[in-house]
Amino acid sequence: MTRSPLDLSALDLSRRRVLAGLGLGATAAGLAACGAPAGGAGDAGSPVRDGFSQADLKIPSGYEGRTPVLFWAPWTAELFAALQGLITEFNESQEDIVVVAESVGGYADLNQKFTAALQARAVPDIVCFPEMQWLQFYFSDALAPLDDYFDDSWNLDVYLQNYVAEGKAAGKTFVVPFARSNPLFYYNKTRYIEAGLPEEGPSTWEDLASFAPELAKIQVDGRPLAAMAFGSDDAWFAQADIWGFGGANSNADFEVTINEAPGVEWLEFQRKFIHDDKFGYLAQSAGTDFTSGITAGMRGSTASLTGLTAASEGVFEVGAAFMLAKEGQEKAVPTGGSGLSIVRADSKDRQDAAAAFFRFLAGPEQSATWHAATGYVPIVQAAAETKTVTDLVAANPNYGVALAQLDNARTADYTNWNQGSVTQIGAAQATVYGDNTPAQEALDALAPKLQEALDDNREDYESVQFEGWK
Repeated sequence: MTRSPLDLSALDLSRRRVLAGLGLGATAAGLAACGAPAGGAGDAGSPVRDGFSQADLKIPSGYEGRTPVLFWAPWTAELFAALQGLITEFNESQEDIVVVAESVGGYADLNQKFTAALQARAVPDIVCFPEMQWLQFYFSDALAPLDDYFDDSWNLDVYLQNYVAEGKAAGKTFVVPFARSNPLFYYNKTRYIEAGLPEEGPSTWEDLASFAPELAKIQVDGRPLAAMAFGSDDAWFAQADIWGFGGANSNADFEVTINEAPGVEWLEFQRKFIHDDKFGYLAQSAGTDFTSGITAGMRGSTASLTGLTAASEGVFEVGAAFMLAKEGQEKAVPTGGSGLSIVRADSKDRQDAAAAFFRFLAGPEQSATWHAATGYVPIVQAAAETKTVTDLVAANPNYGVALAQLDNARTADYTNWNQGSVTQIGAAQATVYGDNTPAQEALDALAPKLQEALDDNREDYESVQFEGWK
């Protein structure tokens, strides 16, 4: 099960670019900067705006007469099925609201479809965008604030706190956490035991390099077993990697630092690991190669845990470890996954109904059910104490590893707030992984592109008044 945010579109996170994409032009951009609703009539301070209606939906038989809420969900297959289970439970729990979910594919598909919907002014009631990338729609005034719905039983305090700040802008809440994650190092525990290696897996990059020759003694289809498969879209993992070498993609002063010494050391270590030592390789799909036994290691989302476990059942035992760091360096991982937002449109009743659904999903049992079915973290703090979660950890300690690593999770550097820049980081890594480009060369070519994006977006980022790093 892959991490959906890696499928995001390369849309640049800039107020003017988003508004231009909506056909609103420079004049609307200026209005948005002053607080006017982008492309909509009405008070910019109001969650309701006239002229924006609900997109077409089909109400299931038996639910007619209720307030309909349309959720464009960026999941397919098992993830969408798990969401549907929660929606059915909610719809059956009361008689006033019916939530209807439509799978739109992945996050890139949702991005494109929602942008088109805003232009057409026929929108869903709920959207779910990843990490800080919901901001492009906040800047176009497409999302409604949630704070007025909070009370003693449902508020930001119920959630894991290292994910809460990412849903706020200029002191208001526009996103509540839901499908949140962070990356893990996955390894083939069965092969590790066969090679005489520690069952708990590696802790540092130096560990992995020392384990690799022993793993290579195992033949798979006539070839040495690789210690790790890398991917062409590893930018999310790269954030943990560069932090684990004592560096950062950028600093608090909006200066790109990815090509400074720690960044070069990180990526050059990986280049040598792949091309000089032959311990790893660039895979078309690291997840597929891992579950088929071609590689003994990969990085993936905590949300991959349930899928990887199911795919390898009866073949080998999956191990999970914290993301690797250089020996002696502090470990940190970027937050991942997505949260829930309410769309500004013509009906306060539908917005109220959407908020009631969010409140339901924030129940400890519902959060635990979503976690167990998908692998996304139990984002509601009380969910960790439910029988569902404690039984899951007892049956599969990998879930305990995922929970323990939450202490290391923090918001990514400014570079990763812009999906265009994330795509560029991944592309630079791919030239190192696949083409043996020296790390310094790749990062020196990348840094000016990232700096240009930061300079372009700095005013918007500062207006968010982000407090997650304090």
